[in-house]
Amino acid sequence: MLKTSLNIALIILSTALITAILLQTRGGGLGSLFGGEMSGGMYKTRRGLEKTLFQVTIGLSVAFFVLVIINVFVVGS
Repeated sequence: MLKTSLNIALIILSTALITAILLQTRGGGLGSLFGGEMSGGMYKTRRGLEKTLFQVTIGLSVAFFVLVIINVFVVGS
């Protein structure tokens, strides 16, 4: 029963994490991936909804990591 509920929670959490990551927009494109300048060399700060979404993504990733560790201990024993 516990294994099943942990697996269901992992599926829901992973779906929410994927959605949160996909909702974050990147204005830099592929140029910034290879060392290009980001929007003229200016540093862009996160504000409002973008900052909240970033913090939610961090929270979801930490919760996912903790749930995976718990799942390993439950299945391993």
